[in-house]
Amino acid sequence: MPRSINSVASKARRKKILKQAKGFFGRRKNVYTVAKNAVEKALSYAYRDRKTKKRNFRALWIQRINAGAREHGMSYSQFMGLLKKNNIDLNRKVLADLAMNEPEVFKSIVESIKK
Repeated sequence: MPRSINSVASKARRKKILKQAKGFFGRRKNVYTVAKNAVEKALSYAYRDRKTKKRNFRALWIQRINAGAREHGMSYSQFMGLLKKNNIDLNRKVLADLAMNEPEVFKSIVESIKK
């Protein structure tokens, strides 16, 4: 009996990898073995950096809140502590946006927690 190989599936598998490698430079975009390694590496970077992105944004929000709080004579930790004590449930993303784009609203929040 002759050996049967599923060339349709093999070609589809290679085509999928090469499609993911579109836009890569040099042989990484059109040589399957090189593209396979490049795509695998790229996917691992993508997975890792989805986590890093969250970390970076949280750090940015904290810096913006800190800058806004210091304009009103308060440190970040004091500000966040008073927010929790006064049961104001605003997350860092919203607070950072207020500190940057709506300084009057942020000032009113600071004044309300100082009392």
